[in-house]
Amino acid sequence: MRLELPDPRVEIRGAAWVEDGLPHRLPAWTRAQFPDDFLAMVESQPSGVRLRFRSAARHASLDVAVLRVAVDPAPPAEPQPYDVLVDGVVVPQPSGTASAAGVIALEPIAGTTVERPGPVGVVDLVLGGDGTAERAVEIWLPPGETTRLVALTTDAPVSAPGPVDAPRWVHHGSSISHGAGAASALGAWPMVAARIAGLDLVNLGFSGNAVLDPFVARAIRDQPADVITLKLGINVVNHDAIHLRAFAPAVHGFLDTVREGHPTTPLVVVSPLLCPLVETTPGPTSLDPADPSVFRTTGHASEVADGKLTLTVIRSVLRAVVDARADSALTYVDGSSLYGWPDWDDLPMRDLMHPDADAHRLIGKRFGAVLRGLSA
Repeated sequence: MRLELPDPRVEIRGAAWVEDGLPHRLPAWTRAQFPDDFLAMVESQPSGVRLRFRSAARHASLDVAVLRVAVDPAPPAEPQPYDVLVDGVVVPQPSGTASAAGVIALEPIAGTTVERPGPVGVVDLVLGGDGTAERAVEIWLPPGETTRLVALTTDAPVSAPGPVDAPRWVHHGSSISHGAGAASALGAWPMVAARIAGLDLVNLGFSGNAVLDPFVARAIRDQPADVITLKLGINVVNHDAIHLRAFAPAVHGFLDTVREGHPTTPLVVVSPLLCPLVETTPGPTSLDPADPSVFRTTGHASEVADGKLTLTVIRSVLRAVVDARADSALTYVDGSSLYGWPDWDDLPMRDLMHPDADAHRLIGKRFGAVLRGLSA
């Protein structure tokens, strides 16, 4: 059967709303406050977004209109795979990528984008089974590809999924939380951690855009959550967006807003993972023109005395902010305990900024233990 999407029999979970088949992870009202096209691009990339339905189908296909990112002078990103869970078990996919795509060209410094749409592509998916028993199916969309959902075709009828009874985890972070460097949607560290801890993830990881925007805090405040985690700091350095004088008050303000809607919900502040490039040297950072496969910083260590931030300073400030708040449900986690110097030696960041697939799995396993500890 063929269903034009969206369809009430297919839940689009992890999205705040859907606009003409395009899932958005932030509410529609936030768009009036977006600073630029960069954030508009990443919030419409469906990290953590999945389709849920029930069917006895053995095969399915998705018609999708995809945009893959190109950051000048690099070519468009490689196709990202779709992941499939059937009754909670991963079903390996022989291909699992969209057969066609357009391009969205990003100029990250100016925050501008230019879209060059392509034809509608098809994603062929194997669901397995014997074609008789109805099962719970989840199709996880690629975290870094803007994906407009057109249609779902299956070789058996589709019915609406059952309710989700897992606790709801709302997470906000940067490109690593978004999934940069992961092998696929389920390989990104928040998804790894969610599966370990048995949580229902809402991923508000936004590449290059975790900079304490007030509208993100309000979006978190206004939605249901059983646990909330905030991974803060690296994008502040990347953009050189906030200096020392304003950083702690901005963090306090973000936490105050979240607490307006969730006064006693377990809340975890996570400082940056190890990133030697900016541990003791401030930003801003960018792709290196001499070698666009790696990042560079144009900051200088001497500028720390003028209030520019490094990851070392940010970890100290975040710990102090958490310690200063009379909040028994608030926890601080040092990001270097999730990925630190020993991990850099074994699993270095090839682009000097983002962990690879193996490191994502390691971080996810470690954070999964943190999440389980919150309910112990």
